[in-house]
Amino acid sequence: MSEEEARVKIESAASRAKLVFNEPYELPEGGEFAGEIENDLSGLDLKECAEKISNAIFSAEQGEGCSINALEIFVYRDTVRVRNSNGVDKTQRITRADVESIPTFTDADGSYELYHRMHFTDLDTDRLKKEVARKSQEVKDRAQAKKAEPSDNVTIVLRPDEISSMIDELTYGLNYADVYTESNRWGVGDEIQAEGECDPLTVTMRAAVKGCDLSSFFDKDGTDLTDVTVIEKGKVTALWGSSRFGQYLKVEKPSGSLRCYSLKPGTLTDEELGKTDHLECASLSGLQIDPFADYLGGEIRLAYRVKDGKREPVTGISFSTTLSGALNSLKLSERVVTDREYEGPEFMLFNGAEIL
Repeated sequence: MSEEEARVKIESAASRAKLVFNEPYELPEGGEFAGEIENDLSGLDLKECAEKISNAIFSAEQGEGCSINALEIFVYRDTVRVRNSNGVDKTQRITRADVESIPTFTDADGSYELYHRMHFTDLDTDRLKKEVARKSQEVKDRAQAKKAEPSDNVTIVLRPDEISSMIDELTYGLNYADVYTESNRWGVGDEIQAEGECDPLTVTMRAAVKGCDLSSFFDKDGTDLTDVTVIEKGKVTALWGSSRFGQYLKVEKPSGSLRCYSLKPGTLTDEELGKTDHLECASLSGLQIDPFADYLGGEIRLAYRVKDGKREPVTGISFSTTLSGALNSLKLSERVVTDREYEGPEFMLFNGAEIL
């Protein structure tokens, strides 16, 4: 836009804003900043980076009948600049990759697919190969999977995608905006887990996490981001959110709109998990969480039923339980992984689910 075009647009927006009865708030003040979130991709040419990712994926071990039916690789170098009339002028840059693939297994009976997506900022080709090999095996297992019988009191194991969805739901309700509009389920001082034998949740909202592509120095308002532990040992200890809604709640120093989070690992060992009869969810249509209805569930495309040390693929089922029951019986693995916005345990286990 030209200066004149920008002036007209701003005047029009300001005129419309006068019709809205929101409380006034102050814009962040002062401060110049320029920086890059360093990672393995930072110094690479984007095409070179995409080529390295492609080579890693297609060199991964795949069993007979397995292939990559579709592959899309997006490599971004995002530059974000925020300026305002109070002297804020901040710029940050991050390079990140987003990979979507359709691993496929084909035999005489037909073709079977699973959707797989990866977000990352560290180019770990060995990890990429292992991920592709694992998904290829899973899509083959889906072709051989049987429908499980309905049952009660099943132990469920979730992987990082679903753990991240659960933590995202729990923490989203602790932002200033939800509290201000009175749409939050829990507030500071509330216990979301009862004391017992479960691993207590400790969640920290983070500005930046190594390997997470939503890492940032500041938010869209230009507010410097500050890490804050919102849940500690199963109890809500703090809120987080934007400068605007922080001001509405009279918060002295708002944290800013944090987009990453760390979940403290627990006590679940590989040996303990291997000895526990459970249903490990490998692919779901999406985790369904409703804190107000105390519900947790999901439609399972592929899972592994582990019983008496034997591992069997199953499909065509759903699981359902209470959110409180899951939280009060959960165990978190010792091993930690990172994903798009998540850093935390690789597995989460909880009891008492119903298989439908």
